[in-house]
Amino acid sequence: MGKVVSKKRLGRGVVWMEVEAGLVAGRAKPGQFVIVRVDEKGERVPLTVYRQNTEKGTVELVFQEVGKTTLKLSRLNVGDEILDLVGPLGKPFQEKLYGSVVVVGGGVGAAEAYPVAQALKKAGNHVTAILGARSADLLILEEEFRNLVDEVYIATDDGSRGRKGTVVDVLKDLIAQRVEINMVYAVGPAIMMKAVSEATKPYGVKTLVSLNPIMLDGTGMCGSCRVSVGGETKLTCVDGPEFDGHQVDFEQLMARQRMYLEAEKKALQRFLEESA
Repeated sequence: MGKVVSKKRLGRGVVWMEVEAGLVAGRAKPGQFVIVRVDEKGERVPLTVYRQNTEKGTVELVFQEVGKTTLKLSRLNVGDEILDLVGPLGKPFQEKLYGSVVVVGGGVGAAEAYPVAQALKKAGNHVTAILGARSADLLILEEEFRNLVDEVYIATDDGSRGRKGTVVDVLKDLIAQRVEINMVYAVGPAIMMKAVSEATKPYGVKTLVSLNPIMLDGTGMCGSCRVSVGGETKLTCVDGPEFDGHQVDFEQLMARQRMYLEAEKKALQRFLEESA
């Protein structure tokens, strides 16, 4: 179990939550995640560890209310208990010196990119962050990134904050300006990570993406998070979540993400009606 210690909203439908999880807090590395189950009948969802406090024995999670489970999680109050919080899971991000690195965070992916950007700075890299969202009220962690990395670019689809356009537009501009880029790390919607990988591939820029498929046990037993990378089947939970973006079959990933869309919509609708 994990008691909710504190909670606040970072943006429209985006929730930050600090949860007691002493063992996870003491072991989690950048890039790793936890599997959360809110109650006995709840589904299991993976959430990246945004930050952890080893002295308090807490982890910080950031998530968007996109379905029944995340909405149910967001409705927990301080003092309430999450039934299961298992982790840390997945392979940690390898901290090393690349040189000039661009970290791309789309939507709530900014929270997943933050600990990696922190690790890259610690390793001595020059880090540029590109953060994007559909609109300004969905943009998160801009100040935290400005306090952490060397440069920050903002893009919103509607132009309400930063450049009007996408994070990929900003990345393409940097490439066109012949800005030195030794590595790109991207996390966000699959369609965004696909576009980032397509933008860097012609230039041979190493590109890592943190994948977010449907996941259940998080230990490699169920196979639900399988993805195709370089023609080989990989399990995101134990082989990832980070992979070479130029090798990922994004079309297959996105098709699998849509498998239960109708069932998820019905579950959300039923939950909203029952909790009204």
